[in-house]
Amino acid sequence: MTRGRPRLRISTLLVVPALVALTAAAGTAGPATADPLPGPVFVDGQAQIVPEFADPSTWIRERLWVETEFDSDGDGRRDRMHVDVTRPGPTAGGLKVPVVYESSPYYAGTASTQRQYFWNVNTEVGQEPPPRTSPPPIAHRPDRTAVSTSEVSTWVPRGFAVVHSDSPGTGLSEGCPTVGGANESLAPKAVVDWLNGRAKGYTSVEGGERVSATDWSTGKVGMTGTSYNGTLPLAAATTGVRGLEAIIPIAPNTSYYHYYRSNGLVRNPGGWPGEDIDYLFDYISSGYPDRREYCAQHVRVDVMNRFQDRTTGDYNDFWEGRDLLNAVRGVRAATLMAHAFNDWNVVPEHSVRIIDALKKQGTPVQSYFHQGGHGGAPPLDMRNRWFTRYLYGVRNGVEQDARAWIVRNESGQNQLTPYADYPNPAASPVTLTLQSGGNTTGGLTSLARADSGTEQLVDAGNLACGAGTLATQVSEHRLLYVTPELSAPVHISGTAQVRIRLAASKPAANLSLALVRLPWTSGADCESSTRGSTTSIITRGWADPQNTRSLRHSEPLKPGKFVELTVPLQPDDQVIPAGSRIGLMVFSTDHEFTLHPAPGTVLTVDLARTSVELPVVGGPLAMPVCAEPDTRPTVVVGGVDSGVPNRALTGTCTVNDHILDTEEWPNHGQFVRHVTEVADRLVTADVISARDRSALVRAAARSEVGK
Repeated sequence: MTRGRPRLRISTLLVVPALVALTAAAGTAGPATADPLPGPVFVDGQAQIVPEFADPSTWIRERLWVETEFDSDGDGRRDRMHVDVTRPGPTAGGLKVPVVYESSPYYAGTASTQRQYFWNVNTEVGQEPPPRTSPPPIAHRPDRTAVSTSEVSTWVPRGFAVVHSDSPGTGLSEGCPTVGGANESLAPKAVVDWLNGRAKGYTSVEGGERVSATDWSTGKVGMTGTSYNGTLPLAAATTGVRGLEAIIPIAPNTSYYHYYRSNGLVRNPGGWPGEDIDYLFDYISSGYPDRREYCAQHVRVDVMNRFQDRTTGDYNDFWEGRDLLNAVRGVRAATLMAHAFNDWNVVPEHSVRIIDALKKQGTPVQSYFHQGGHGGAPPLDMRNRWFTRYLYGVRNGVEQDARAWIVRNESGQNQLTPYADYPNPAASPVTLTLQSGGNTTGGLTSLARADSGTEQLVDAGNLACGAGTLATQVSEHRLLYVTPELSAPVHISGTAQVRIRLAASKPAANLSLALVRLPWTSGADCESSTRGSTTSIITRGWADPQNTRSLRHSEPLKPGKFVELTVPLQPDDQVIPAGSRIGLMVFSTDHEFTLHPAPGTVLTVDLARTSVELPVVGGPLAMPVCAEPDTRPTVVVGGVDSGVPNRALTGTCTVNDHILDTEEWPNHGQFVRHVTEVADRLVTADVISARDRSALVRAAARSEVGK
């Protein structure tokens, strides 16, 4: 993997020894000394493999149970978490090391993923679904002698201890699984507290001898993990627990509402049709058999089934309590967040929303994004620098590194590229309007006013195919609006959104939107997935038109009555190459993500009140969508020659192409404001001078456009 430019390096070799305390024997002439213990070694700001730490036969392994501050399984005792420790051998002689910690509900096994145990997605939108059947119980494994070995071979040889724990109600940890409940934050907090001498550890799940970590742990902890395992570091950090210095969440689920719903619409993670939070409870419930019935009744039935609301998809207090954004103020741990822009399981908004909040409150945060699917850790050297800085305190300059690292692959090679931030600070919104013809291929451009009139699609419902089929075939089941061929690359960075005005023929309907890259290069058969790194889906989004006024309260649609809503699509950063076209596809049932109602619902879209706001690096002047470039030597505004040179812009476009003097304007004043806005952009971009700006505005005022 290549890099756009090198990061700051610390070139000196730094060795930090740990010395055994001197002892004196009574009656001897002087103090006896012991050979110094081996210590961690740092090169270029990274912890190195130390031979004395690297031999697994010398590693010290322990198993224990840490007592928490909660009783979630109703047995009248504080729950204890099952924990294992692997640490370098020299910690037995007085060496103290920091800890890399991973927690998970998956370590002890999971339930069946057969679709018969999911919710039936062949259900009408807005109607109560039929009951779901739980999968067979997970076999309990009381003979487990360890929790996990992940991360051990990476960090122990470099001078860290590695700790794992089973989440509440899983494996040999007590309690109930709550899938985002408070005990999932407090359980890893208890482990961090134990590593700092503030919580009790025992050799047994009941009773047992006390176990302490303070003779080998420095108390500084870094957490990491992927997916659910990446959620828990952030959950622990929201408690503000002292000692949790750094976290590296990878593809974390930061809101169960955003995982199972979108803007009021019932939606499943990509590839898991019918999954919901109560199924996830069943999927991880591997804890002690004598408490499972209690947990199932009090968590899954009394809470989840009561409040998850697959009928309306509305937001409520249940979902609010499972959204880590609401607790992010407690996060003090330095955060390196990793996510993929083509992750359609845990969609990228999960990380972006937390990154934005951490930046606002001043918590140290950096981001790593790539173009693949679910998962994908940052490169080891990036993670190493992060943990070395915040767990060992080595001043390696990581604070001066780029705030965002993005893997670019439009050239066919993965290139890790640094940016001042994400979204790219040079990006600004570009409004793309719709031109009629969406039943075949309508237009999409930033260089024309929107067409008037309406166009319709018919929901394919439970007969729907994947997005690839809709994007590559003329169909009544979608509307497709496409730009001219791009004459230069377009760099998208940020969150696109679609403003849409529509009416439905029924009181409830799915609304699905996708930005696509054409020509389509991914699979296009009915069952093809678009969740890979080579997908032709740029980004996508979903919404319930019943939630135009409130996410908490649905209002049934009045057939034929128009409603307006703004739908944010998933965050993205990619370069669309020259020769491609960008398309907006409007459809109803999304075969991969939404409920599958009976076909036939008609959606009517108002072209004039529907648009795409696309975050483009360089803004409106960087959109190379001039199908027939205007190459006149000077800028002519409505027949008035301004005398300003008609300079070239991005691709084949010129200044003249951005002056929309051939469009229908409701009045002259609006046209003059339009020219003024274009002229201001040109000045800001150093394309024209202030004098040229005045000339353009004067020409617009003298023209007859809009009169």
